Amino acid sequence: MPTGHRILSSRGRALEELFFLQQDKVLIENKRQLGKMERTLKTASDISGITDDALLRRLIELNIQLEVLATISIIPLVEVAWADGKIHEKERDVILRAAEDYGIVMGKIGHNLLEQWLQHQPPKGLLESWIYYIQGLCDLLSETDRTALKTDLLRRARAVAEAAGGFLGLTSKTSLREEDMLLKLERAFKP
Repeated sequence: MPTGHRILSSRGRALEELFFLQQDKVLIENKRQLGKMERTLKTASDISGITDDALLRRLIELNIQLEVLATISIIPLVEVAWADGKIHEKERDVILRAAEDYGIVMGKIGHNLLEQWLQHQPPKGLLESWIYYIQGLCDLLSETDRTALKTDLLRRARAVAEAAGGFLGLTSKTSLREEDMLLKLERAFKP
């Protein structure tokens, strides 16, 4: 295995462990189910919400584990949702509906993971681990694949940020903290 792949694999295991660290039974069961699934385009898309087949093929070629694929897709949504430090029930419902519109469909593991993480604030270091992993992954992707991944993940993260919207449509749909989080996520994709 080339050095870049070994480093990425190591970063992926660390990210996965941090993401599933919660001793929540649902998260642990979801991780177990992910480990048993066959890596196919449909499965990868169902878990991640990514619909670009060429990008999914490349991620599968890079031997990205399904558990890691779920984390790289869900973490941006979770971090944006928690950017203001709390999630109200109404906001949580709107976020889940917005996620469904962007491929994180109810009844699928990715949706279940997002739902659980909207109940538990992410542990310290989760965002930094995600950024570190994405930077390593981007080193192995072509410019086209990197752009596709960035566009897909940031599009869904922005939808989450805009889900709760501004006050009566009179203010910005996103808060300053959410905008700051979106900028942090975007910077992870720069070579």
